[in-house]
Amino acid sequence: MKFSKYCQLFCLLITFSLTIQVARPESSDTIPFKGEILYPEDIGKKISYYIQNSDSENIETVSKLPHNLFIHSTENIPNLGVSKNTVWLRCFVQNQTENSKLFFEIDNPILDNVTLFYKNSTNNWESQTISKELPFENRKVKNQKFIFSLDLPPSSIQIIYLSVVTNTPKVFPCQIGIPEQINDRNNDEDILSGVYLGLMLVMFLYNLFVYFTVRDKSYLYYIVYILSITIMQVVLKGLGFRYFWPSNPAFEQFSIFLLPAVTAFTSIAFMNNFLHTAVYAPRLRKILYLFVVSYIVTVCIALWGDRTVSYNLLNVNALPLALFMIGTAAYIWFKHRYRPAAFFLIAWTFFLLSIILFVLKEVGVLPNNIFTTSIILIGSSIEALLLSFALADKINIYRKEKDAAQAESLQTARENERIIREQNITLESKVTDRTKELKHTNDELNTTLSHLKETQSQLVESEKMASLGQLTAGIAHEINNPINFVTSNVKPLKRDVSLLLDLMLKLEETASLEVAASEKQKRIDALKTEYDFDYLKEEIEFLLKGINEGSTRTAEIVKGLRIFSRVDEDDLKKADINEGLDSTIIIINNLLNGKITIDKQYGNIPLVECYPGKLNQVFLNLISNAIYAINARIKDEAGGKIVIKTEAKENTVVITIEDNGCGMNESTRKRLFEPFFTTKPVGEGTGLGLSISHNTIKKHFGKITVQSTLNEGTTFTIEIPIIHPNS
Repeated sequence: MKFSKYCQLFCLLITFSLTIQVARPESSDTIPFKGEILYPEDIGKKISYYIQNSDSENIETVSKLPHNLFIHSTENIPNLGVSKNTVWLRCFVQNQTENSKLFFEIDNPILDNVTLFYKNSTNNWESQTISKELPFENRKVKNQKFIFSLDLPPSSIQIIYLSVVTNTPKVFPCQIGIPEQINDRNNDEDILSGVYLGLMLVMFLYNLFVYFTVRDKSYLYYIVYILSITIMQVVLKGLGFRYFWPSNPAFEQFSIFLLPAVTAFTSIAFMNNFLHTAVYAPRLRKILYLFVVSYIVTVCIALWGDRTVSYNLLNVNALPLALFMIGTAAYIWFKHRYRPAAFFLIAWTFFLLSIILFVLKEVGVLPNNIFTTSIILIGSSIEALLLSFALADKINIYRKEKDAAQAESLQTARENERIIREQNITLESKVTDRTKELKHTNDELNTTLSHLKETQSQLVESEKMASLGQLTAGIAHEINNPINFVTSNVKPLKRDVSLLLDLMLKLEETASLEVAASEKQKRIDALKTEYDFDYLKEEIEFLLKGINEGSTRTAEIVKGLRIFSRVDEDDLKKADINEGLDSTIIIINNLLNGKITIDKQYGNIPLVECYPGKLNQVFLNLISNAIYAINARIKDEAGGKIVIKTEAKENTVVITIEDNGCGMNESTRKRLFEPFFTTKPVGEGTGLGLSISHNTIKKHFGKITVQSTLNEGTTFTIEIPIIHPNS
């Protein structure tokens, strides 16, 4: 029985959950209730208890039960383990003081609901309830412990019953005293708790500062670890419900299950990082994750299931996890002599010592005083302090390793310096010889570079001449048509003018005859009829109109050619982009062959500061390529279409040239602007047109993009700034 008690207390305190569970004495081992007078002292051995069997029992039925159904406690701190049953406590109290008010205290803040029953002056049962289902402000005595106020005249005797309902261990450290005594003891414990919290806060802030200084993740794991331990102690001491979440009873009840799991998680994470278990104990590290899964299941059961089962699972997990962590640290130390593992074992030794002292207090070997009650706080603070020293030692180890590495690097540097000095003499002579060779090579490279620049200029000019050469026949054809129209009209016009002159001479002769006016008019009408004057007049007007149209068309072509090939193309000037596109279309009109239509969708755009001649060459290249792509798709059929759009944005002008030609695949599109890349047959293209166009747009600080779908068409989009940055 005692061995079982020690093991369960050890398990409880390792996980900071105070889950002490021992077997309840059988009825045959009970000590009959003797009705002792109970004041003033710890009354654990002066209490009898009864475990309720049905939900129908209440104070009226329990108070009438025979004495032999109540089991007399044989321990300073009665411990009935974890169960779902309601427990009734009974004791007699005699007030041996001059104070008519006493406090009855159960020093176990993690209980759920306790109701105290006593008889009033009219011999009726009255009750006081302290429950974690209600906000903390509902308590008459503002303390985290279960403290009940008793009005008991001096020398009088009162029997009291307590009904306890809880999912946590039914452990009852009970005391009775006057309020001053109870308050003084609790104040001393609160001061000690405050010192503990202050110490842990200082360690938290100090190590947080160190983390931001050295950026070592070990400190980050450590501060999370000590923070979880501190919050755990706050919850177990009831300080969380009293100070931090007094209006949230639901969280207070759940925190008893949540915080042990969180503490286990942070302990495992800290140990894995601090001891480098991934390197020194990889197999043991995997087993630790099984504990993580087990604790997650435990928390889920507490949240959605049976909290009594959850608490028992906490007991089952606690002791194996603690022993496994200690065993892992011992393995790493003895196997690898990794120094932080020794610090880890020393720190846990102090903590285990505090556990042993607490157990001795629980079984009555040590007195129940402020030191033994707070021994866990002392042990955990010493453990945290030692682990902090261990982290500092780890940094010192890193520093020594760094110093050693620096010394080794310095020695290596000196050796390298000696070697370099020895090699310098040899190298200097080689450098002199090599310098002469490099100078000669550099001269050759400069000559080659000069040739390359000349070749590049020649290639650019060659592309221009190739483009213009390609259009020469078409331009000649475009000009020849209207000129032929003019020349073909000149001969008939000359003939008609000659006839008209003959008619005029004969009319003059007729006008000079001395005959009657009617006779003159008759002869004039005959002459008009003979020469068909009306038809002659219409034919002359028609021929003059044809000559005028031919000359006008010729003037437009010449104007377009002049605009297209601007002599000032190397100078920035403001130009009309729409006009440049029109001149390009005029120049290239003969390539359309009546099978391709051009849809001009010009916007109202401002004059653009640019190199007009160079932009016209870009338009020529893009439209020529569009015509080539359309012919490659539709062959000799009609239906080709090129859409040219212009629009103005905030600071730029956008030109879009879209065709319904053969399009291209993705690999071709990616290489489109590479010099000498072309998909045309040999002799039909140099592969420089789009490369020159791309460089021209870059010279304008603009961008050119292309979108294409195979067998559907291609769209080129040019965007150039309205004001050139170099203007």
